Amino acid sequence: MPWELAALGTVLCLYQGRSGGELAGWSRAMQAEASSVLDSDGMRECLLFRDAAGDCCWKLYLLPDSDFLAWERLSSGLPMRVREDASASGIAERMLQRLVGRVRDGEWQASVVRLHALPVAQGKAGECVLAATLASVSPLGAAAARGIARSHHADAEALRDECCCARAAREAMRLSTGHEHESQHPYPLVRLPRPGHD
Repeated sequence: MPWELAALGTVLCLYQGRSGGELAGWSRAMQAEASSVLDSDGMRECLLFRDAAGDCCWKLYLLPDSDFLAWERLSSGLPMRVREDASASGIAERMLQRLVGRVRDGEWQASVVRLHALPVAQGKAGECVLAATLASVSPLGAAAARGIARSHHADAEALRDECCCARAAREAMRLSTGHEHESQHPYPLVRLPRPGHD
């Protein structure tokens, strides 16, 4: 699955703050399912990952910046989690559901990331680990990410959009300091093998 996740492009990653970083939930995940719900902000599509106890430990959300075809290929092969239309519930019921979710799943943190499948040196052919780098996102993607993060009461301050002027200024600064090759080799925030793949 790391190759399929890497093909998704830029996604919103929700992870539990106490778990140790963006990919700690992936290292505990034992099963995955697709989920979609229509609420007042539109359709939200998510990949939910559960640990051995069946608790949700990691979430990836589709953004306008994601690769929709890769998302469709991956999600169509996963079990579908049926969720009610969030807008059909009353406000008190939705607040109670959010409170129960926070107690059950813990506090969520949010990062916009690009996932990478890195081959394992001296490993079996095709064996790889999942890595992540922070990713810039379009203004539309940033707005979607902030809305999703707010719905999970996750920290949304880190989710900023980066306009083309900011990207151009950063690129000019990078070139002027002689670091032309830095962006060609993304380095992961975390490298974690899947459980049982030491």
